[in-house]
Amino acid sequence: MKDLFWHLVGISTGLKILLIPAYHSTDFEVHRNWLAITHSLPMEEWYVDETSEWTLDYPPFFAYFEWLMSQVARFVDPQMLEVGNLNYESKATVYFQRCSVILADLVYVLGVRSCLSALGLARDSQQHFTGSMALLLNVGLLFVDHIHFQYNGLLFGILLLSIAALVRQRFLWSAFAFAVLLNFKHIFLYLAPAFGVYLLRFYCLEQATIGSQIGAFLKLLLAGLSPFVASFGPFWHQIPQVLSRLFPFKRGLTHAYWAPNFWALYNSADKVASSVLRGRRDVGSGSASGLVQEVRHVVLPSITPAITFALTVLFMLPILLKLFRSPKNQSPLVFLRAVILCGCSSFVFGWHVHEKAILMVLIPLGLLTLVNREDARFAYILGIAGYFSLFPLLFDPDLFIPRYSLYMSYVAMLYGQLYRVFPGFRGFHVLEWIYMLGFLVIPLYEHVLAHLLGWHQRLPFLPLLLTSVYAAFGVVYFFGGYYLYALGYIWSPKLAKLAHSSSSSAPKRKRKTK
Repeated sequence: MKDLFWHLVGISTGLKILLIPAYHSTDFEVHRNWLAITHSLPMEEWYVDETSEWTLDYPPFFAYFEWLMSQVARFVDPQMLEVGNLNYESKATVYFQRCSVILADLVYVLGVRSCLSALGLARDSQQHFTGSMALLLNVGLLFVDHIHFQYNGLLFGILLLSIAALVRQRFLWSAFAFAVLLNFKHIFLYLAPAFGVYLLRFYCLEQATIGSQIGAFLKLLLAGLSPFVASFGPFWHQIPQVLSRLFPFKRGLTHAYWAPNFWALYNSADKVASSVLRGRRDVGSGSASGLVQEVRHVVLPSITPAITFALTVLFMLPILLKLFRSPKNQSPLVFLRAVILCGCSSFVFGWHVHEKAILMVLIPLGLLTLVNREDARFAYILGIAGYFSLFPLLFDPDLFIPRYSLYMSYVAMLYGQLYRVFPGFRGFHVLEWIYMLGFLVIPLYEHVLAHLLGWHQRLPFLPLLLTSVYAAFGVVYFFGGYYLYALGYIWSPKLAKLAHSSSSSAPKRKRKTK
């Protein structure tokens, strides 16, 4: 098979260009405001200014990135750089910001290329083609970056570059790249335990003597801390103010639209329990509305940030322990699973999780779908639920056809590639099929049944609630099943047989020469 990587880059870029005129969310104004703040105000006011409600709440490297873009933006439309010019979106501004996301995706392209190479996949192999298509045409990034509007492609590109460096055993470069990523967006802290354990175990402790171990640790410390010094150095006198913007714990347990995680199920259970046991219809903030900032639980115990943090750390520990104890020849595979499960632990149990954070699990998981059929099976189930859960971000009626078309095309493409990469793939359990096909019921209700029954006016937020709760079942199922699988627990003869056969279906790899 011919290497079609750059053809797919061209196709994905063309698709992104076609989406330029599409609806954009308030995140468009968020980033326009950050352009204005970093361009028009002195640096000491960046994390203080409150002219707009969309205050700067990303780490300094992202602020520097916005400043850099503003140097070009002033030649396009200077009015977009006025701090008081709220909700400004001239045609030139829209095209400039949309194109900036497309150009920033070049980092993602480099990250994908680097990871596929680091995994040892031959460029003319089916695995390389599948990985290129699944990652470059990732429907989640199309939804979140090129319709909704954000810069996740840039961030995940840095993450993939860091992963690729680590797989190649370029440990200091990996640590440096990951530290740079944290200074662009701190949500990736959730993945830091996997990186930290791997680097400590297979870089520092692998050294022959205590002296060399200490030397390796100091080098690692230097590589990891230098980006923080460069990032936060100019704000050293404002560190408390910057940190208060980065970690706003005053926000509620769940986001306005509940991310499909354990807390969505918890909130729903509290709502049902309060209705059944107490006959109450009003539950504090109205947890069925979908517009919840702070949920006041009536029957179940209230949840604090400390509880979510403890649960997140607790569920990270088993896979981190396995990573620490894994043999070196298996460590890259266990590392990738640790990255996925650390990200999923934070998504399932984290405080005020955004639905977009599911990409922190889905994109690294896309790498493992190329090398193991059981990883691919779990990835497909999570993809069905995770990408569907992004639909509430694209709520404009004009986006209904694009969102369904892109989603169905992508999951159909993934399904076909499963059988090309793994010819002996045996599919899914009947209950898994029933669950995945159940997602068809939600749009059927939202667009047909709700209007026939008149519920679209009485219960306008029910489709949001159904999407969140139903997708949450899939996410939690993935988390539990994949965690057991990653730890080596096979809970049925069928899975044991699949796991055994997957070891004999390794992808075509490049021969290494000395």
